[in-house]
Amino acid sequence: MQIHLQNLYLDTSVFGGYYDEEFEEDTRMLFEKIKLGQFHVVYSNITEDELLDAPERVRNVFLDIPGYLKTKIELSQEAVQLADTYLSENVVGQTSRTDCFHIALATIEKVDILVSWNFKHIVNVKRIRGYNSVNLKFGYSIIDIRSPKEIIYNES
Repeated sequence: MQIHLQNLYLDTSVFGGYYDEEFEEDTRMLFEKIKLGQFHVVYSNITEDELLDAPERVRNVFLDIPGYLKTKIELSQEAVQLADTYLSENVVGQTSRTDCFHIALATIEKVDILVSWNFKHIVNVKRIRGYNSVNLKFGYSIIDIRSPKEIIYNES
């Protein structure tokens, strides 16, 4: 019997959290669980682009995830349209378009959980309700959005 690993879409803030004093303990625990094969990571070309601007040690956190435990997805026209719908429906402001790309990609790919440390624009009850309202209105599934802390302490 094959066990389904939960697919976690990690936005760029999770990689940065590895060296952030406030978030490092929980972030490192999450990456340990990933490296132990407890989760499968989904990431996008948007994440890769954002990591280009990050310090080398943060990029290395990404590179240290074994290839068989991660899958890359590409920004599609469908994801751009969904992201722009989040903006036109005022879930977040125009400056959060890249955050919306992450949400749209994770939604379209039907990942199990989008993981982020961005509490202002992503891991925020009001925002999550807004993203999911748009998703349901336009025929998509709801997206589960959590912080790394919720993943490492709430797994079954």
